[in-house]
Amino acid sequence: MRAVGISRPSATPAVRTAVVWDVLRAVLADRVAATGRDRLDIVDAGGGTGGFAVPLAGLGHAVTVVDPSPDSLAALERRAAEAGVGVRALQGDAADLKEILPTDGADLVLCHSVLEYVEDPAGALGAIAGLLREGGAISVLAANPLAAALHRSIAGRFEEALQVLDDPQGRWGDRDPTPRRFTCETLAVLLSAAGLTPGEVHGVRIFADLVPSRLLDGEPGAARALVALEQAAAAHPVLRDIATQLHVLGRK
Repeated sequence: MRAVGISRPSATPAVRTAVVWDVLRAVLADRVAATGRDRLDIVDAGGGTGGFAVPLAGLGHAVTVVDPSPDSLAALERRAAEAGVGVRALQGDAADLKEILPTDGADLVLCHSVLEYVEDPAGALGAIAGLLREGGAISVLAANPLAAALHRSIAGRFEEALQVLDDPQGRWGDRDPTPRRFTCETLAVLLSAAGLTPGEVHGVRIFADLVPSRLLDGEPGAARALVALEQAAAAHPVLRDIATQLHVLGRK
């Protein structure tokens, strides 16, 4: 059996996504071993232009992207063509998943930067849970309010930082482009309510959003060193909680 599920994408993982790829590679390897299938069925809900979908298809998996934006799906198809892989693109949003995809048909569903924007996060996770086969997993990536407070304070926006901490949705004001943010605890509650078992939480972009880009551009090996730092800190019980995004797996 070809060990497709445990291969690393051909490109060096980007600083901002390295931690997520670490988790996904482990999930794919476990699922390949459990099912005996080296071609898994993956759904990327809100997958946009295919930043995750195309590399996953490049690993040999059957990937479907569902996204409400026709422009994003067109860009996805161009990216997939350039990479020489096939990705199925469907227009729709989280509320449409039950109607456009089969029940119990997915080994892995990505839900990255989606819960912040859907009208009903609990309903979206419930719909995603229905797509998963027994033993399948959902990969959730969501914005963290503690990081938003930290970043607003660094920018000198102290009142907005305080607003993030006081606001139930973790927003810093009416001009905040993110409708809601999630803590580790709220993500766990949502996953459990959808009938899924929450797994370990990892912090994503703990340092990456605090480091000036000029430091990465001007120093050979700096990006790789920052990736190593992010990976080492991802599960740290304190540093994890100030990450820009939180990543958690839910298992069926």
